[in-house]
Amino acid sequence: MLELDNVHAYYGKSHVLHGVHFTVRGGEIVSLLGRNGSGRSTTVKTIMGLVEGTGSIRWREAQILGRKAFEIAHSGIGYVPENRDIFPTLTVHQNLQLGEKRAGAQGRWSFDDMYRMFPRLKERQHTEAGVLSGGEQQMLTLCRTLMGDPELIMIDEPTEGLAPKIVELVAEYLRELKRRGLAVLLVEQKLTIALEVADRCLVMGHGQIVFEGTPAELRANAYVRREWLEV
Repeated sequence: MLELDNVHAYYGKSHVLHGVHFTVRGGEIVSLLGRNGSGRSTTVKTIMGLVEGTGSIRWREAQILGRKAFEIAHSGIGYVPENRDIFPTLTVHQNLQLGEKRAGAQGRWSFDDMYRMFPRLKERQHTEAGVLSGGEQQMLTLCRTLMGDPELIMIDEPTEGLAPKIVELVAEYLRELKRRGLAVLLVEQKLTIALEVADRCLVMGHGQIVFEGTPAELRANAYVRREWLEV
């Protein structure tokens, strides 16, 4: 479904990604792990066309490296950035409406789906998004991306700074995506949730993939956890 081959990326003269290679298959959750500065966020931004890269990024067998971000989004890839880019002066419902890519078309996700997954958003659907709590804004960002009906959703640090109760809501959201057949590329700092929901784990270090395997294999590999994950 998604395939990266020998991907390099740069910020100016700074060489950040060094030959990244991995795949994400349909309907699976892949956790992309690593310490801060390892290249995880740069990887998803390069896939999304927000960072210049070289190599090959193929989506459903079509080359997307070099295409504009809006073209990549309309091809079926959703992106939830770390900084929760909501529209603060619009209501919750209006933010969700903006996520719809095909006006009038019936996608697999509805407003009722969003409000069922996160009842708090239903309670606040007529509230301006700028006054929501951090956790509520994260819920809104996740749901707005789903309203675009993507086949793959890339989520960057969805549990950062959230209370444990909200973290569990996010985990259930990820399970629901899997039940609905979506592919997920999850960038996550919390090893517990990443191992709990993932089918496969990728570990990054110094802009490269240094480990690929199942959650069970990563749990059993003390060297990789110590060398590339633990602080």
